Amino acid sequence: MTKTLYFFKEPMKVIVLGAGQVGYSIAKYLSLEENNVSVIDNSPHLLRKIGDSLDIQPIVGEASHPDVLQRAGAENADLMIAVTGSDEVNIVACEVAQALFHVKTKIARIRAQNYIRPDWSHLFSKKHIAIDHIISPEVEIAKSISRSIRVMGAFNVISLMDDRIKSIGIRCPKQAPILNTPLRFLASTFPKLTLSILCITRGEKVFIPDGDDQILAGDEVYILIDTEQMREVTAVFGFSDFEGRRILIMGAGNIGLSLAKELESHAGIQCKMIERNPERAEMAANHLKNTEVLCGDALDFNVLKEANTIATETVVSITEDDKVNTLSSLLAKRLGAKRAMCLLNNMAYGGFVSSLGVDAIINPKSITVSTILQHIRQGRIRGIHSIRNDFAELIDAEARETSLAVGLSVGDVNINGQIMVAALLRDDQITFLPSSNTFIRIDDRLIVIAAKASIKKIEKLFALRSGYL
Repeated sequence: MTKTLYFFKEPMKVIVLGAGQVGYSIAKYLSLEENNVSVIDNSPHLLRKIGDSLDIQPIVGEASHPDVLQRAGAENADLMIAVTGSDEVNIVACEVAQALFHVKTKIARIRAQNYIRPDWSHLFSKKHIAIDHIISPEVEIAKSISRSIRVMGAFNVISLMDDRIKSIGIRCPKQAPILNTPLRFLASTFPKLTLSILCITRGEKVFIPDGDDQILAGDEVYILIDTEQMREVTAVFGFSDFEGRRILIMGAGNIGLSLAKELESHAGIQCKMIERNPERAEMAANHLKNTEVLCGDALDFNVLKEANTIATETVVSITEDDKVNTLSSLLAKRLGAKRAMCLLNNMAYGGFVSSLGVDAIINPKSITVSTILQHIRQGRIRGIHSIRNDFAELIDAEARETSLAVGLSVGDVNINGQIMVAALLRDDQITFLPSSNTFIRIDDRLIVIAAKASIKKIEKLFALRSGYL
């Protein structure tokens, strides 16, 4: 009898530069998955805080200094993630890590848009600056907001499988036809729709539902749908208008400017912007082609009226101040805006702000962390996205010849309340909620939602075995 030996990738040696919110979240993910994680920061206070709650090695010092990187074990590192508050420190640290320690993979957060302008795209090629993946939070956040803006009722939109399917986060109004129907009867009640219910938030409770669960008014629901059925699905959830076409942006910071540029690339969208700082407003007006920029206070009723808020479909408040974002969103809704999206850096108030009537909360940390995670997951993981403030992850995985998943049934992979295979792509055909008797074959692609505690299992199922005996 031939004995098969399974060789999984050993835990990684990872160095995280920066112990802020993003650095903390990345270190938390990786340490919980039994990787060897060191965190470098020049703040003993932040390191003490992160060290008290996570199993990591704290290193006090300047993240780009060779001796500090050496103390963190850079000579044995598989991965370095530079997310300090300084672009220049992140860049230099990656250069030092490559030149002196030959760190295999280097990821850097770059915020200054001048570094990542299209005409400087060759700057971060391998022969110039030694960074394998550039993460621009402002650009990623703007793209995420843009996707949500263009779907009425959505607070989160993720494109999957080359945009053939989408994950949508949507809050259900009282008039939604889909309410109060056991999920097992959705296919017979709405036979023309193909969708999977991924996750439901009800008050403080977040859960992966089963067939007996129902969607109630006020629930926040993550669904997986065929992109071509976007209009029909949003109608079932109570939103008859497909796209938000008249947009008002509060704040001309890097995110606001990136968002306006992104929206200008889509035909039929009318965009206005309010910025309090005269110099910043003038700069935005000079950089934008089709966006009307008003200089004024987003909390001033007269300014909001001048911006014609009453005819606005979506208001996006993305200033640097959480309080301004919250209040301006509520004022805009009071003046007649159909939908308000609000950026919050402190997500401790997210539930409270939503209860006041804000339709969507933008979590910049979660978007940045999700982007970084897509570059560091093990196995044949094609994409990964954080769901509902890290409650779960939506994973796009590919079954290869040496993956443990091959030969298992969907029922073998599913775990009630923890793991659900939401869609399967085989021979260019997508099946939503494949039968539990469906066996996984080589080259299948699966969209799986996995609660945090079960993510490691999915990684192992789709990891590559390195040899046989």
